[in-house]
Amino acid sequence: MTGKPMHKSISVLLISSVLLVGCGQSRLNPLNWFGRAEPVAAADPTATVNPLIPKRNSVTARDETYRGELVAVIRELKVERTPGGAVLRVTGVAANQGSWDVRMEPLNDGKPVNGVLTYELRALPGATTVGSERTRLITAATFVSDQSLAGVRSLQVLGAENGLSSRRR
Repeated sequence: MTGKPMHKSISVLLISSVLLVGCGQSRLNPLNWFGRAEPVAAADPTATVNPLIPKRNSVTARDETYRGELVAVIRELKVERTPGGAVLRVTGVAANQGSWDVRMEPLNDGKPVNGVLTYELRALPGATTVGSERTRLITAATFVSDQSLAGVRSLQVLGAENGLSSRRR
């Protein structure tokens, strides 16, 4: 009884081998999917560059200044402790619906003045001026390192109509 399953296995293996050898130069043979490795000439770094490819990445290297407007109202300010610093998270209400590219811009080059580290919540305005307050809510966050928090007693975020601050305990 044990000879029959072994006999079937050998038969299947033999038939598979014959079929694989039969398609030696065929695309069905997985051994023929790629040819042998061939040497290629190395790219010349001094060669002319394709003029259609920009020399700089326009996403990360911007020359233009940020033109965000102050967010109308600051609704919430939370400071969440993390290893190595804190995350400053702010929610505000923009004047326009669809505001985008929300940023927290530090004032005074990110240096505290009289123990107060101040940010402005800014966003590029959307095209629609209508919409409920809920549809105009925007949130931004930034990490503030322990080194930047040294000597800081209060964190403050300003908007166009108001500002919120959080003091150390």
